[in-house]
Amino acid sequence: MPTIDLDSELLSYIVDHGFQPGDRLPTISELQSGEHLGISASKVREQLEVARALGLVEVKSKTGMRMKDFSFAPAVRLSLFIALAQDQHNFELFSELRNHIEAAFWFEACKTLTEHDLQEMRNCIRSAREKLNSKHVRIPVEEHRSFHLIVFRRLENPFVMGLLEAYWDAYNAVELSHYSEYDYLQTVWDYHEKILDRICGGDFEGARALFIEHTGLIRHQPRMQRMSRNDGLESSTAPLEKETR
Repeated sequence: MPTIDLDSELLSYIVDHGFQPGDRLPTISELQSGEHLGISASKVREQLEVARALGLVEVKSKTGMRMKDFSFAPAVRLSLFIALAQDQHNFELFSELRNHIEAAFWFEACKTLTEHDLQEMRNCIRSAREKLNSKHVRIPVEEHRSFHLIVFRRLENPFVMGLLEAYWDAYNAVELSHYSEYDYLQTVWDYHEKILDRICGGDFEGARALFIEHTGLIRHQPRMQRMSRNDGLESSTAPLEKETR
């Protein structure tokens, strides 16, 4: 196997020593010793912050530094949020990527869904309807995120899930979940219910076609319309629509 240059003594140390999720890392003073890394405490702290930003390590006062389960989301999220801070129009571009990812993995993902997963998705719809139809309307933010992520969570592909999780974090960061008209939200959940019905009936192709239609709804979301530059870019759903013809 080729050696991958991680440009970090700490990250290389973690990989070389085979640390697993839950394993406790040596303290900063131990790491800086020649027995381990042999670098200054300030450099250990600097590299530790990178590891924390990547979601690889957690630091707690009582338990010390421990390894976390690998997730691609933290690294994607950090880079994506920087891009959004520079120009929120970048959300449209990332949204296009997300649409293609979900469409590409749709059939594979649907085949992995269990009865429990389908019931969870049904519960998301029921909870969303209750929030939208209650006397004091609430936007079903968590239900929306959960409904979509449940479809893909059994793929055992951390890179797909990381990208999709980062998308929903960005969705909230640009406040798309806070600026939605009532009729728009009802239409979104009408689509979700139809998509789930098709999946439950084994019509994955029909469910995918409805998914592609429903991704186009975001163009009519008020907040999204304000972010758009109208700079000649095609709709994020256009390539997907062409693909199904």
